[in-house]
Amino acid sequence: MIQNLINDFLDMQASELGSSANTIEAYAADLQQFADFCGDDFASVTEKDVQNFVRDLSAKGYAARSVARKISTLKDFFKFLLSEKTISKNPMINISAPKKGRILPKFLTRAEIKLLIEAAEHNPDLRHKRTATMLKLMYACGLRVSELVSLPLNCINFDRKQILVKGKGAKERIIPMADAVIKDVIDYLKTRSRLLNGAEKPFLFPSLTSKSGHLGRDGFFKNLKNLAVLAGIDPARISPHVLRHSFATHLLNGKADLRSVQMMLGHEDITTTEVYTHILSQELLDEVKNKHPLAKLIS
Repeated sequence: MIQNLINDFLDMQASELGSSANTIEAYAADLQQFADFCGDDFASVTEKDVQNFVRDLSAKGYAARSVARKISTLKDFFKFLLSEKTISKNPMINISAPKKGRILPKFLTRAEIKLLIEAAEHNPDLRHKRTATMLKLMYACGLRVSELVSLPLNCINFDRKQILVKGKGAKERIIPMADAVIKDVIDYLKTRSRLLNGAEKPFLFPSLTSKSGHLGRDGFFKNLKNLAVLAGIDPARISPHVLRHSFATHLLNGKADLRSVQMMLGHEDITTTEVYTHILSQELLDEVKNKHPLAKLIS
């Protein structure tokens, strides 16, 4: 019974709202965790049951952001059950999420990005060429890793120097591409057929072994970790999302327009993008140190 309700909810999220595979997977895990805690009879769940679940999460050391996400999942789920008339009262009405502390995004310096690219380009192997191109494209366009690995072969308009990206909720956005990245993609395409060895794949970054037909998120993540070692950078500091953070941070520190960066990142709410304005580059710190009147008085 409960699994059928969860499946119906997940189907609705995917078909009607266009939720991504990652979002569906997170919803499924959250709802299963709640079912394991409260039992299979969701129709009898009360507000107190939900409060006990939230307290249990906190006692187990879940971060406020994780607890907030799980509460958001439950709110959507019980709203769905109410609309389907599976329940007559929504137990989530008075449940509020814990306040989330603002976590500043981690990012790499321009010099570290350069080291990563040089490490990727040092090896002439075709798979390293693919990784190097993916690295440059992700950093140049601020893509999510799920967007990057699943890019179709025809996503780039080389004449207009633009890339069409399908993001969360199947929403499309167009991002400008730098000349250097355009050139790198063109060079990569010349060797892509050798990587496929006669096979045909509709993806820009194909894989002959994955079920999806393209390199997976985990595969790209592992490649980045290996590059970090070669570049002399602590692998713990490297992830696909760190590259996305670096894209936004470097643009805004270069005085790019906030709304333009929001559009390129695919953020619905500009406050999500604003977090990057709290990160100051060393160049800006040096500018304050050297040019602020008080700095001169103290020195």
